[in-house]
Amino acid sequence: MITATHPHACILIVDDEPPNVRLLQRVLADAGYRRVTAITAPREAIARFAEIKPDLLLLDLHMPEIDGMAVMERLRAQLPSSEFFPILMLSGDASPLACQRALSMGASDFVAKPFDMHEVLIRIRNLLETRSLHRQVAEHNQHLERKVQERTAELDTAQLDTIARLALAAEFRDDETGRHTQRVGALAEVLALALGWNDGEAGLLRLAAPLHDVGKIGIPDSILLKSGVLTVSERKTMEGHTTIGARILSGGRSSFIQLAEKVALSHHERWDGQGYPERRLGPAIPPAARIVAVADFFDATMHDRVYRKAWPVGQVLAAIAAMSGTAFDSVVADLCTRPEVQEAMLVTTRAFSSADASSPEGVVIRAASYPPSLSERRVRRGRLVW
Repeated sequence: MITATHPHACILIVDDEPPNVRLLQRVLADAGYRRVTAITAPREAIARFAEIKPDLLLLDLHMPEIDGMAVMERLRAQLPSSEFFPILMLSGDASPLACQRALSMGASDFVAKPFDMHEVLIRIRNLLETRSLHRQVAEHNQHLERKVQERTAELDTAQLDTIARLALAAEFRDDETGRHTQRVGALAEVLALALGWNDGEAGLLRLAAPLHDVGKIGIPDSILLKSGVLTVSERKTMEGHTTIGARILSGGRSSFIQLAEKVALSHHERWDGQGYPERRLGPAIPPAARIVAVADFFDATMHDRVYRKAWPVGQVLAAIAAMSGTAFDSVVADLCTRPEVQEAMLVTTRAFSSADASSPEGVVIRAASYPPSLSERRVRRGRLVW
C-alpha cells in the first residue's frame, strides 16, 4: 500500500457513480488521507470547491447534465493563473483521444477505469507533492519580494535622510533654525491638495519641496549672508543656486529626486517669463515649481532674514495677490485668497514655529516630524475640512 505523504491534504472527488466514490474514499482512507470529500452531483462541484478549497480534484470525465470538461473549465476560471492546482481525470474511456482532450483542457493527469488503485495512489501522491513544491516556491518568492521591498524602503529612507541633511546644511547657513525648508514642504502640500492633487502626489511634493534651495550650499557666505543690497554680479552668483541644486539632484532614478530636481531648478521662474535661470514662460514652468514658488515666498516673507524683517500676514497675502499672473501662476496664487487655505497655511507655519528646534532630532526632515498632513484633515469637494 502506498501511504500518504501529505495526509492532511484536502481531496475532492466528483463522480456520478456511487460505487466508484465509495471505492476511492476507502482506498484513500486506508492510505492515510484524512480530508476526503466526495459528491455525486456534478452541478454541486463548483460551490463545494469554493467551500472547502481542496488541494487535489479527482474528476470523472463522463457525467450526466454536465461533464468533467465543463466542470474543469468553470473551476479553472476561478483559480489564479499563477497557482498550480492538480486535477486527476477519471474515465472509462481509455482512448488516446480522450486522454489528449482531457490533458489539453487543463487536467494534470489521467487514469482509466477500472482503477488500478496502486497506480491511482502513486499519481495522487505525485500530484500533491508537485502542488506542495509549487507552494513552497511561491512562498519563497513572496518572502524574497518582501525582503526586496524592505531593502528598497531602507535605501529610500537612507537616501531621503542623506539629501534632507544636505538641504539642512545649506539652509542653516542663512536660517539658524533650519525650519524654512520644512515649512515650505508642508505649505506646498497644502497648496497642492487645495489644487486637487491626490494625497500621493501632494505627499511626494511635501518631501521634494524642502530641497528647493539645496544649491545654496555652493554660494559664498559673503553673498548669502550679506545684509545689504547685492551687486549685479553678486545677484548673478546668488541666482546660480538654482542650477547648482539641479546639478546636485540630477540623475536620480526615484520620482522623489526627479521632482526635487525640477523644483530646485525652476522655483524662481516667473509666470511672465522674467524669472531665472531659464526665463521659462507660464505653462513651461513645472507645476510643482509654481506651487513651491508661492510657498517659498509666503514663508520667506513671514520670517526675519538678515536683509529684512518679517512682514505682517496681511502684507504677505496682499503681495501674493498683487503678483498673481506676473510672478506667480494665478491659479496657485488665487488659492491664497480662500479663507480655508489661508487658515491651513497659517496653522502649518505656527506648528513649525512653535516646534522645538534646539535638538538635532527636531530639525531632521522626516515625514513623521511634520505637523499632521492636510490630507489627514480630508479634502471634500474642493474645500478643506478641519
